[in-house]
Amino acid sequence: MGDLFGASPTVEMPRPLADRLRPQSLAEVIGQSKVLGPEGPLTVMLGAGALTSLIFWGPPGVGKTTIARLLAHETDLHFVQISAIFTGVPDLKKIFEGARIRHQNGQGTLLFVDEIHRFNKAQQDGFLPHMEDGTILLVGATTENPSFELNAAVLSRSQVLVLERLNLADLEHLVLRAEKELDRALPLDGSARAALLEMADGDGRALLNLIEQVAAWQTDTPFDKAALSNRLMRRAAQYDKGGDAHYNLISALHKSVRGSDPDAALYWFARMLEGGEDPRFLARRITRMAVEDIGLADPQAQAVCLQSWETYERLGSPEGELALAQAVTYLALAPKSNATYVAYKAARNSAKQTGSEPPPKHILNAATSLMKDQGYGKGYAYDHDAEDGFSGQNYFPDTMKRPEFYLPVERGHERELKKRVDYFAKLRAKRDS
Repeated sequence: MGDLFGASPTVEMPRPLADRLRPQSLAEVIGQSKVLGPEGPLTVMLGAGALTSLIFWGPPGVGKTTIARLLAHETDLHFVQISAIFTGVPDLKKIFEGARIRHQNGQGTLLFVDEIHRFNKAQQDGFLPHMEDGTILLVGATTENPSFELNAAVLSRSQVLVLERLNLADLEHLVLRAEKELDRALPLDGSARAALLEMADGDGRALLNLIEQVAAWQTDTPFDKAALSNRLMRRAAQYDKGGDAHYNLISALHKSVRGSDPDAALYWFARMLEGGEDPRFLARRITRMAVEDIGLADPQAQAVCLQSWETYERLGSPEGELALAQAVTYLALAPKSNATYVAYKAARNSAKQTGSEPPPKHILNAATSLMKDQGYGKGYAYDHDAEDGFSGQNYFPDTMKRPEFYLPVERGHERELKKRVDYFAKLRAKRDS
């Protein structure tokens, strides 16, 4: 508290470690060599003096904001930072007006828009005239796939740069910087130090927050992994049930099943559950895998999936998820065939092209005398009357050459189905001759 006649003394609050370690040049940015290396797109742009509007796509905590700020510094542009979450149309108008005045006075503006995918189509369209006349150089940041979340017009005027999550070596480099800034080593043994890096899950900002907590601990002996785990919580995995991670992980699960790798399939299945995915969504997708990738190579696969789905509905979480895990394992190890899937798509395509062709008259029922006079049912061969139960008649339109849609594979139960297909093909050829 100040004296009776003077103001209270100003107390400077300590700056967060993330702010103290903010890179002062692009060369100090950790982990983005593909973008900032000697042949990286940003390095090339800056060297040519031809910086364009950009979209940074990557997970949280990898340096999107920092790089944008340094780009403004490197190009002598006025830096303006906004978040799409907290910025409305009136705010944007003020920002554009300020940029217009600066532009008239000979200074450009780098407008950094965090979470740019949160703006709707109309708001995104509002950037276009200011990008085109040079009022602003737009740098947007998004954790979602720009192809799905950003307007085509904005994308066509920007270059998308992918920023990657930090690997363990990058995170260790960040720890060393932090220890140098703190002027002391973290009180962790080797296993605890490795666990700390894993807890950050590729997020540099999250790691620095963890480091600040650890650095404040008072101890005479280093903490081991168990002690660290008791004191710190692992960072929640990046997973948005409606976003890009959702589609990436279900793709990884599906392809692991298709690739007959039960360990990988269970891993991605577990990753989705840990991220909070609805087990019913997984049950539906697992059943789809049985239909699409296993098919008649193992007809039991669909039944296993449906039974596991029903078991989950009866047991609920977490016990019911084990039934889904069993289905995932079964599918990964089952023989694979997409022969029916391919045949179905081919048949659909053929049906679109010949959709007006009538069936041959000999397989039509003659319900009236007029229909009989028109030849309906004439010459139909009743298959059960044939010696081998197979007439070999044509069931396609008269004008259509017989196609082959279903080509079973030499795997699992389809090996037996292939024998049947070949058997009937020989009989059909014999009848035709």
